[in-house]
Parts: sequence; structure tokens; C-alpha cells
Amino acid sequence: MSTLTIEELSAALQPGEAIAGLDLGTKTIGMAMSDLGRRFATPRPVIRRVKFTQDAETLLAFAQKEKVAAFVIGLPINMDGSEGPRVQATRAFVRNMGQKTALPFVYWDERLSTVAAERALIEMDVSRAKRAERIDSAAASFILQGALDRLSLLARRDASDFED
Repeated sequence: MSTLTIEELSAALQPGEAIAGLDLGTKTIGMAMSDLGRRFATPRPVIRRVKFTQDAETLLAFAQKEKVAAFVIGLPINMDGSEGPRVQATRAFVRNMGQKTALPFVYWDERLSTVAAERALIEMDVSRAKRAERIDSAAASFILQGALDRLSLLARRDASDFED
């Protein structure tokens, strides 16, 4: 397993390969999946965290079932750009996953993804109780959609460079 930049992932992905988005929390892991064209992120059920080994097995079973080519994981950078304990925990999770899978991980700045997810759920008139259940997967979807949009931009840029 390796960690890649979004540009490296863009170069490594083959057409028709889907990627997954992850929002790593202390109690749950929010998940989202791209379509095969990598245009849309769709929330998936959360993984209730137990301990790392079980969490990793559940995540890898999901990846195998969905034919995931890579993971985009939210990096919870502070609003001032500094890295706190949650960033360290996320990096440790990815390092530990590296011992269990060859699938690449891409870190994605997740600032305000939970806020955006909560606003979207409120606009959809989702009750407070259901928002609590869905917020992590909605945040994972926002994280993944940001990465998908960047991948699309990189593909368009590469195509225009090729035409010149």
C-alpha cells in the first residue's frame, strides 16, 4: 500500500475503476463510493468502529465487494492549517492499513465537509436523529466528491495538453 497525491492517483487509475471515500471518526467510519465513471459520490452505510483489526477487515471486505481501486480519506486539518491529534490518528490508521492491503490511499483536506454534509441533510429535511446516523457517510461523500471533481479537472487538463 502506498499513499499517493491526487495527481499520482489520476495517472494510476484505469478507466472504469471506482474509488471509495472515507471519513474516519472515533466511533464510526463514514463511507462513500464513486460510480465507475468517477463522476458521482454516493454515501454508503457506516462502519461502527470496534478495534482496528475488525475495522480493517470490514473495510477490506467492502473494498473487495465493491472492487475499490483506491481510497480517498479525509484529513481533519484544523481551520488554521495546523495538524492536531485527529490528523495523527488518521495517518496512523492509513499506516496500519498499509500492512493489510496494497490499495493506495489519498489524503484529502476535509475542512468543513461535516458542516456541508449537515447543511445538506437539513435542507433535505432529515430529522435530527437520522442526521446523526447519516452524517459520517454524508461527510465521506463530500470528501469523495471533492476528489472526484479534482480528478475530472486533471483529466480535462491532461486531455487539453495532449491536444496541443
